[in-house]
Amino acid sequence: MNIILKKKFNNLKISIKNYGAAAVAFSGGVDSTFLAKATYNALGEKALAITVDSEAYPPESIIQTRKLAKLIGIRLLEIPQTVTNIPRFCANPTDRCYHCKKALFSMMLKKAEEEGINVLMDGSNTDDDSDFRPGKRALKELNIKSPLKEHGFSKDDIRAVSKELGLPTWKMQSFACLASRFPYGHQITPELLARTGKAEAVLRELGIHQYRVRNHGDIARIEVDEEGLNLLMDKSVREKVTGQLKSLGYTYVALDLEGYRTGSLNEILDLNNIDKK
Repeated sequence: MNIILKKKFNNLKISIKNYGAAAVAFSGGVDSTFLAKATYNALGEKALAITVDSEAYPPESIIQTRKLAKLIGIRLLEIPQTVTNIPRFCANPTDRCYHCKKALFSMMLKKAEEEGINVLMDGSNTDDDSDFRPGKRALKELNIKSPLKEHGFSKDDIRAVSKELGLPTWKMQSFACLASRFPYGHQITPELLARTGKAEAVLRELGIHQYRVRNHGDIARIEVDEEGLNLLMDKSVREKVTGQLKSLGYTYVALDLEGYRTGSLNEILDLNNIDKK
């Protein structure tokens, strides 16, 4: 770990320790796993991880979250929640993420307070300012702390320090909830979320590192990284993927030649001059 990152990490732990006790909104992803590790290092038994188990993530994600919490040593509390019951979630407006985060983080805050903890933190980092993220408003309204962002951690910083700490998530792909696979205004249902998760499992099982299956009605638009694009140039692989996705109910399967990029469904928002707040 270089001197700058070491100083950042030490300062991060000091600021967390000053809380006395703190909870982490824990998804098992790159950012929240790193934050959970830093929090446990700083607070020990006074650190708590809270995760929401919902249909917006594939079933295997909760298993991974439990394994990571056990690896870190941090106590984990799980909140089962059907996100499709959250008002405005299924309608999928441009501020869907705000409504979802407001509901879920309110639940996590309540759970933390029941445990005698008044501080809830999330894994937001400096890279999150580069995309349209309406959920940030919910974090501000609920006074959720974002220490990684406050201490200037970028995604690359988090991966670098995570590797030094021996966290397996240092090389994990970035992953957003399955609701982010639907264009705004397109209705979201539990069945469509489940289908999307199964479709992405097809790509994951091929060994593709970074992928998304964007849903456009009966069209599955596949985004993959450069290695994935090369793999899907093979006719037999392409036919296998097409067959499996059609068996899930898609009529058409398309490969996006621009490849994977974060928040591709937000690209249209720039055309409408929607502010990235």
